[in-house]
Amino acid sequence: MTSQPTLTEAGNGPEGPEGPPTGSGLQAGLKNRHLSMIAIGGVIGAGLFVGSSTGIATTGPGILLSYALVGTLVVLVMRMLGEMSAANPTSGSFSAHADRALGPWAGFTIGWLYWFFWVVVLAVEATAGAAILEGWIPAVPQWGWALIVMLVLTATNLASVGSYGEFEFWFAGIKVVAIGAFIVVGGLAVFGLLPGVDSEQAGLSNLTGHGGFLPNGAGAVLTGILLVVFSFMGSEIATLAAGESEDPQRAVTKATNSIIWRIGVFYLGSILVVVCLLPWDSKAIAEDGSYVAALDSLGIAHAGQIMNFIVLTSVLSCLNSGLYTASRMAFSLGERGDAPKAFARTTGRGVPRAAILVSVVFGFVAVFFNYKFPDSVFLFLVNSSGAVALLVWLVICFSQLRMRKIIQAEAPDKLVVRMWLYPYLTWLSIGFIAFVLVYMLTDTEHDGRSTVLLTLLVAAVVLAIALVRHRLAGRRAAAAAPERDEVGVG
Repeated sequence: MTSQPTLTEAGNGPEGPEGPPTGSGLQAGLKNRHLSMIAIGGVIGAGLFVGSSTGIATTGPGILLSYALVGTLVVLVMRMLGEMSAANPTSGSFSAHADRALGPWAGFTIGWLYWFFWVVVLAVEATAGAAILEGWIPAVPQWGWALIVMLVLTATNLASVGSYGEFEFWFAGIKVVAIGAFIVVGGLAVFGLLPGVDSEQAGLSNLTGHGGFLPNGAGAVLTGILLVVFSFMGSEIATLAAGESEDPQRAVTKATNSIIWRIGVFYLGSILVVVCLLPWDSKAIAEDGSYVAALDSLGIAHAGQIMNFIVLTSVLSCLNSGLYTASRMAFSLGERGDAPKAFARTTGRGVPRAAILVSVVFGFVAVFFNYKFPDSVFLFLVNSSGAVALLVWLVICFSQLRMRKIIQAEAPDKLVVRMWLYPYLTWLSIGFIAFVLVYMLTDTEHDGRSTVLLTLLVAAVVLAIALVRHRLAGRRAAAAAPERDEVGVG
């Protein structure tokens, strides 16, 4: 029988949640405005702009239900994570919570899977950004742009956490302003208040016309869930960054409480505008992308280039945050002995240099595979990390079930954020995630089955390594015990 973890093990240092993690070497370099924009921008990924067209074409206007269901799940999961992180802010976030609540094997496994996910994302986003930049300046080859982008953002992250925060503040700010303007302008067009717009094409009638709200049947909503679920990954970044903020507990609480309106406005609001501006079966949505097609329908000149700029900003934001997130997870793993100790060392500015460089190196390797073996090695990397988001959310749910009891027993005053209807909504979330995973196994059209199976394969390998390490550590401890006894007797 294992002993129950205590809250004193969770802290980053003697100050705990009341101040920066003094024992870890990280510094409180993120300002409140940085955290606010990181929290807002974290839910707006490039996938929202690029991937939404496939969901609309597959599901029709009913894609709104798919986004609403996944958005509700993310709100619930973030509430659970907020409860644990507000009580114990740490750079390891859910991985550190899983380590304490479920055991070292859980923290090790989900931490490395999450790191793997973001390293692969670095390659995907660097390639996407390079493609846009090459279109603007073809004199520089695509691989050259990928190299330049990676080097610039690596330098930013190596400088200081404040540099990361400042870059992300402006990147996220551009995304927020762009989507806000799109919703306002598009909304005016839908209600016929914008001059120069064809009223027969734009309107609420697009929600029910052209085959109805669910033209491909109710089952298409489930397929839509598979297509949009991964675009929500990133909402948890604010809880990792909170450990390096001026007031971690306040930052986590604010990010958790604002997740509902962020998802409601940026996801549901913008997608609603798209499906009202154009019929869901418009060829333009499939050919040009949902947001570009929507802007074109308004007669806005250079809509494609405007959207390319916004997508590039989202790509750079994702790269910036991805590198930060991967390095902080590696740092936390190093702190807990689940990665080389060098990962937990920081510079005078509080930057985990080794953790950043190792993450970048693996990111460069993945970029190389993307150019050299796109249909074999890189495809395996992408598919094998594709379902990590669902596994992360599942671990958060199970961790919260146990951590609530631990916090209530040892420090109930730290429950400044509480999960609603505990434990019923937690179990409901677990059931929904399990359902999505099982449903993905039946999806062969959109590679859902291969994504789940390959992700589970990688997870099984990492879990096996974790269990072997745990067993070896137990044997070493058992072997060292007699030696300590002999020294004590002597």
